[in-house]
Amino acid sequence: MTKLTIVANILANAAQVDLVKAELLKLIDITRAEQGCINYDLHQDNENAAHFVFYENWESRELWQIHMGNKHLSDYLKATEGAVESFTINEMTHIG
Repeated sequence: MTKLTIVANILANAAQVDLVKAELLKLIDITRAEQGCINYDLHQDNENAAHFVFYENWESRELWQIHMGNKHLSDYLKATEGAVESFTINEMTHIG
């Protein structure tokens, strides 16, 4: 199995930063307890409070895919519907 690094960029609508942040924070403990999660770290940009980044490492892509299908992520999507301007995920491999 090859480890997988995920970099997820979330840009909240300016008026919804607090809501999005609160919902993102709810994901941390439950995700860290999931099988295959090595780390799941949330960051907030120092100059743009609406920009959040999750830096994640997983034991395998398969285990990350299970995470992506979990209920807490669908709950997050419902709670933040209309509050997120953009969301991008980069699947990456550590090379050095």
